[in-house]
Amino acid sequence: MKTERSWDVVVIGSGPAGQKAAIQAAKAGRRVLVVEQELRVGGACVHRGTIPSKTLRETALTFSAFRRKSGHVLEVTMPEDVQIAGLNSRLDGVVAAHEGFIADQMKRNGIEVWHGRARFVSPHAVEVVSVSNGLRRTDAKAFIIATGSRPRDPELVPIDHEHIFDSDSLLSMRYLPRSLAVLGGGVIATEYASIFATLGVSVTMIDKAERPLGFVDAEIVGRFLDAFRASGGRFVRNGRVESVAFDGVSTVVTTLASGEEIRTEKLLCALGRVANYEGLGLEAAGLRVDGRGLVPVDARYRTTTSHIFAVGDVIGPPSLAATAMEQGRLAARHALGLGVSDLGTGRSPVGIYAIPEIASLGMSENEAQAQGGAIVGRSDFRELARGQIGAIENGLLKLVADASGTQLLGVQVIGEGASELVHIGQMAMLGHLPIDTFVECTFNFPTLAEAYRVAALDIVGRRAAAPPVRASQVRIAG
Repeated sequence: MKTERSWDVVVIGSGPAGQKAAIQAAKAGRRVLVVEQELRVGGACVHRGTIPSKTLRETALTFSAFRRKSGHVLEVTMPEDVQIAGLNSRLDGVVAAHEGFIADQMKRNGIEVWHGRARFVSPHAVEVVSVSNGLRRTDAKAFIIATGSRPRDPELVPIDHEHIFDSDSLLSMRYLPRSLAVLGGGVIATEYASIFATLGVSVTMIDKAERPLGFVDAEIVGRFLDAFRASGGRFVRNGRVESVAFDGVSTVVTTLASGEEIRTEKLLCALGRVANYEGLGLEAAGLRVDGRGLVPVDARYRTTTSHIFAVGDVIGPPSLAATAMEQGRLAARHALGLGVSDLGTGRSPVGIYAIPEIASLGMSENEAQAQGGAIVGRSDFRELARGQIGAIENGLLKLVADASGTQLLGVQVIGEGASELVHIGQMAMLGHLPIDTFVECTFNFPTLAEAYRVAALDIVGRRAAAPPVRASQVRIAG
């Protein structure tokens, strides 16, 4: 078969990681091809994941905020038999706008897009099969695999996409259910559980762990669980599932090892995701997945085949869109031999769009204590004028400083605007600014950003009362 054209970079997948990799390579003046198996660009993030779930979340937030911010003078109740499509009426427009932006950006940067399934036939060539163009072969100097992931469907859970759903199919439900069981305690499970609880659904969240979001600061998770329970949700800790079955009439029955039966109208299985690598012909490229079903890479996202890189969900956690975007950008620069700054190394924030919102950066309180000690400052949003005006409940900002109380090591936030607020701490950490910077800085009033000053003042007060810190105890953030 004739090779149609040679490229500098071929990117397989057009989700967040692939998109940013392609844009970076194109802006460096290289010839770039993106291969996307779907009919539209954007990947699962745009069409089934991040964008759809966050759009529904905004509807839920508006629903709950109307009651709180009116002082419960105007009570809003969710009518029976509400259609999911009605709650997400803006979704098509939001998805179309974002997809259009991605497509236009690629076109402006001279990136060619082929729609079809890509398969390596050698370390330097791929074949692309599509309905419209048949079979085509092309080669490249470098390849970037950004094929993403899909929901893990355990054998124990008979997903039928009608009564028992995974995260890709959940929003295909026609009507808002009266009750919902959510299996899992990760980011996706937490977001959907809190969104549906806020919409008035009776939600039972089941996880085998002691608490959800095990990688997040325990105090922050405690605040989330308080809010979840206040919305009528229930979290079942140490819940080991023995079986899941639809009774054939109207109910999904989840049986736990404890003997408890949880009966709900619908069920969401959010027990992780698996990398998309089937059909890629990795063996022909000299590649193998590891024991976890992930494509192994080094610190530069290079696989065992030196000119092939992999980024995003296909290489594993943290499986966040923002992280995937940065991995794509960095992989493209490494592939092209371009310089890479280490400014942002280890400074990637985490945003969890639950209700309430959660964000974190750097060390948690426990991590800092384990690495030489810490002084922690807190600011409760209820003590801020903006928090009172906005009727913000369960809001908290934590600043984690080193044992001397001078160097910022971490930021954790829960509450309205958490994913925005965390970036103030991110800039301070990148600039190695001392804690006192927040005290001396003037913040607009009333704002939630004032929480940084309040938390910093808390640290200043605590360090004044603390015993002197020996020089050997002081940890300088790298």
